[in-house]
Amino acid sequence: MATACADRAPDGLYSISQIRAIEQTALATLPEGTLMQRAGAAVARAANQQLISSSDARLLVVAGPGNNGGDALEAAARLACEGHQVSIVMPLMPANASPEVQRALDKARQSSARFISSESLAHSDGWDLLIDGLFGIGLTRPLGGVFAALAAYMNAQACPCLAIDVPSGLDADHGNVVGGTTAVAVCASTTVSFIADKPGLHTAKGRDHAGNIIIDTLEIDASLYPAPLARLSQPAMFRHLATPRSHASHKGSYGDLSVMGGASGMGGAVLLAARMGAMAGAGRVYAGFIEAAPAFDPLHPELMCRDADTLPLSSGAVVAGPGLGQSRHAHDALARALASKLPTVLDADALNLIAAEPALQQKTRLRRAPTLLTPHPLEAARLLGTSAASIQSDRLGAARELAAFFLSTVILKGSGTVIADHDGQLVINTTGNPALATAGTGDVLSGLCGALLAQHWPVWEAALAAVWLHGAAADKMVSEGTGPRGLTAGELLTNIRSLLNQLDRG
Repeated sequence: MATACADRAPDGLYSISQIRAIEQTALATLPEGTLMQRAGAAVARAANQQLISSSDARLLVVAGPGNNGGDALEAAARLACEGHQVSIVMPLMPANASPEVQRALDKARQSSARFISSESLAHSDGWDLLIDGLFGIGLTRPLGGVFAALAAYMNAQACPCLAIDVPSGLDADHGNVVGGTTAVAVCASTTVSFIADKPGLHTAKGRDHAGNIIIDTLEIDASLYPAPLARLSQPAMFRHLATPRSHASHKGSYGDLSVMGGASGMGGAVLLAARMGAMAGAGRVYAGFIEAAPAFDPLHPELMCRDADTLPLSSGAVVAGPGLGQSRHAHDALARALASKLPTVLDADALNLIAAEPALQQKTRLRRAPTLLTPHPLEAARLLGTSAASIQSDRLGAARELAAFFLSTVILKGSGTVIADHDGQLVINTTGNPALATAGTGDVLSGLCGALLAQHWPVWEAALAAVWLHGAAADKMVSEGTGPRGLTAGELLTNIRSLLNQLDRG
């Protein structure tokens, strides 16, 4: 019985090249066809999990000409023997099939499954489950011709779709559709992925295409696995820092947070970040405005509103950037923050100013205090002198490059936010949803990061926790009926506070 990486790193993500190396090493010690038979059995199990209420379901299995198709054929034969009505579309019979693929094809032909043409699908509907076995991790060209048509057909059906290893057309390393925005990839409701988890299933377009992910190791021995390329975030990575507060503590025990921003017309950004800082537990929070500061925040009068030039930068932590603008005044205020010895979060216009001036880049690189950058893809592109499309084409690589260049920790925001450290660590966040695609949520995240740094969290764990909590709060709200459409950034604050306090209680 296959495991779900229980004795490996359960959160480990492996690249295509790593998966291939593991597979080749395992194949050298196993009888021919063993892994394909195990893969077929894993797909059949996953299919039956989707079909709990039906013993004679109508299944369409779409098989490609390679090993992914062989896995599909193995599964089709098993499912047919279990009494399901299995139809197989295999648009291109393999000309020089490997022995294991040929055996799988023979099994399918000898079963009660029926082979049908792709053309006949125009007159077929009412499937209970689709199984996508067109192409796996080896695909390097966009789906075209009949393969693109089959992917489009599967995407148009109302029933669940189970993808084998990776949805056909999706890049398992980077999470992009192979061939770009004009190409097609299968949108699965569930993906049963073999040997180990892949980063592309969790970032960029991956979450839209992969659906629920099941990992089956195919019983490969744990000793054959190297260290993973990256990991998936989980509370165990940072929960140990969320400890109950002492009765004898006071506001000074939990640090000062200074938030710098608030140019004309953008005062809400600094207030969102500062409010989050207070609600995430910082002892005192200063809201610093580049333009005229209000006397107080009527919603949270406990915030201390100041001119940005008078923000205290001698203790605690700093957030620079929310609504900062790109004026000369903003530049000078940012330079002052970079010169401080405090842990500093750089967001929004702070990043744009740094991208535009090599001297600020050098100041950032030379900082000895922990520095956390929180760019979205366009801000990351400006920092690296490239395009947002280039950043999105390799999100893990871009985050790692930024962290290495700035000797910092980086949060590259987006679907499957990537957290990178300058020592090479990579984590993909598992929480969040489209409700976060609204103005101000980035300001909330930066304030949360700053609050944790003010409370003396190490920068790596602060980044992991802030991103996880930020997304988990949005997930909770959507599950309760608020959003994803219309959720506002300010609504996140109390939900994040609640989740953070749950961490404190273990």
